[in-house]
Amino acid sequence: MATLPFGRSHTDRTGDTGPAVAVDVAVKILPAVAVRRAERTARRARQAPTSIAVDTGCACAVDRGNLLGRHCRGEDHGPVMKWTKETPPVRQSEHEPELSAYQRVMRNRLLAAPVVPAPEPWRPVFRYEYGVPVGGLLGIGFAKDPDTGHDLVMVVSQDGHGLFDAVTGEKIARDRDPAPEDSTPDAVADLPCPGLGPITGSRVRIAGLFGGGLHTTTEDGWTLEVVTPAWPNDRILLSRDGGLPHAGPHGEEWWHIFHSYYSTFRAAGFSPSGRTIAVATSSDLSLWTRGANTGTSRSNSTET
Repeated sequence: MATLPFGRSHTDRTGDTGPAVAVDVAVKILPAVAVRRAERTARRARQAPTSIAVDTGCACAVDRGNLLGRHCRGEDHGPVMKWTKETPPVRQSEHEPELSAYQRVMRNRLLAAPVVPAPEPWRPVFRYEYGVPVGGLLGIGFAKDPDTGHDLVMVVSQDGHGLFDAVTGEKIARDRDPAPEDSTPDAVADLPCPGLGPITGSRVRIAGLFGGGLHTTTEDGWTLEVVTPAWPNDRILLSRDGGLPHAGPHGEEWWHIFHSYYSTFRAAGFSPSGRTIAVATSSDLSLWTRGANTGTSRSNSTET
């Protein structure tokens, strides 16, 4: 009988071998650590569940050395069998940290606060409680109208791009079929999309599904926060007290102005000028402004 590396063995055609023989050979040749390793290997071999053969159809799919992701470019290798083993289910940790007494009190205060109108001088831009519907909204960004000086809100959705005047609510530009490389902001590192309408030729950074963010404070002391005391429903808090933990009474120093319980939250924040608040979900855009109302909204029921 010849001995193979790592305690494996083979015999002639009349011989008989198995895990026990492999361990016996390892005892004579390998050090103690290798002996224990060989014993575990033999034990696992006896206890392993039945393996399942899966036809992956391509050798590159099972090539463990293919670390750079090179593909076979459509070459036909014939059926390739990959053997997989059953794995035990992942169990939830039994040591999840509990909320402290202070955290429970704060969480309960946030849960108890109802949605209220934003305080003066803020006013909603759209007529409806939850703004204007935008099906498949992916993200939003701010720009400035070069003619009027108003804040503009650019909306990126699965149906194209739109541009809103953040003071009047008017939808002033629409692109239903942007170029594929510009349709979503994730094609570029800083997440921009090309402007449209009066801001054509510029690029607007978009915050939402693909990342990014908007201003959370203004120069004159307003703060906007996104809190989730009951995941996955996000709440938007506007305040003048510097933000959490909000020691003052709700409705006097901090206000719960939006509750995203019906759609997935995308982004919320102030415009760079600090004169607009925008909240975007996967289905709606809500705006508040403290700028002068120079016109009437013509977009209250128009889908972007």
